[in-house]
Amino acid sequence: MPSTDKFRRFELGSGADVSVSFEFFPPKSEKMEASLWRAVERLQPLSPNFVSVTYGAGGSTRERTHRTVERILRETDLSPAAHLTCVGSSREEVDAIVRDYQALGVKHIVALRGDPMEGIGAIYKPQPDGYAYSCDLVEGIRRIGDFEVSVSAYPERHPESPDWATEIDNLKRKVDAGATRAITQYFFDNDLFETFMEKVRAAGIDIPIVPGILPIVNFETTMVFSAKCGTSIPDWLVRRFAGLDQDVETRKLVASAVACEQVLDLVDRGVSDFHFYTMNRAELTYAICHTLGLRPAPEEKQAA
Repeated sequence: MPSTDKFRRFELGSGADVSVSFEFFPPKSEKMEASLWRAVERLQPLSPNFVSVTYGAGGSTRERTHRTVERILRETDLSPAAHLTCVGSSREEVDAIVRDYQALGVKHIVALRGDPMEGIGAIYKPQPDGYAYSCDLVEGIRRIGDFEVSVSAYPERHPESPDWATEIDNLKRKVDAGATRAITQYFFDNDLFETFMEKVRAAGIDIPIVPGILPIVNFETTMVFSAKCGTSIPDWLVRRFAGLDQDVETRKLVASAVACEQVLDLVDRGVSDFHFYTMNRAELTYAICHTLGLRPAPEEKQAA
């Protein structure tokens, strides 16, 4: 009987033409900080294009984000990209943060509008003296320095977008303001991403669009968050995780298989860049990258 799953079989590649980036969030406790740095140390040998560090609603993690970025610069060879949002800060405050990052040596910023202070689903109200939308933030960042600027993109539309024309126009405004890359919200149906890319390219948007990949650590949590952010959960994915609520080890194996199938199918469709939402855990992301053919660089033999 043929499989009903979406993904096709194909041979593994060498990884030579694949580029990856990883997303972390700043730790809230010593225990979480230890977990974060275990993930950083595990994934660093895979030589990602960059690693991004998230930023809480209303700047709630601003200092932790800054400290995490600073430590990455100081203690690793990784290139950090600092998240920055429009929410809860004046233009002067945001500009000061950008200049601080510039002084640190940060060359890449992920510019986002950000979620309302009340959380996802609440009505967004621009800060009266701040940057109203991400396109304004991108323009402000580019005015201060020659940063690489990544922005968000939504293969299933942002929950607040009434139609595709509005969605694509929003992305185009960010590109016109100076964005150099877009990273998508995570998704699980590759057909939706392919359709989205057709719309984007037809609109004349030619910057790299990097698919965001979420290795599923907890399926129930993923279901809840996906409902809020507008990511659909295919029926076949529900069936994959059915009955595994109390079976952590099997759930990890299934999660790894699902994510590997997704990225390999995207490679089969011509995608070569991937951005992984690691959730500060390295195991699943490392396994996926291994499947893509990425390997740590061999250590040079020391002269006797």
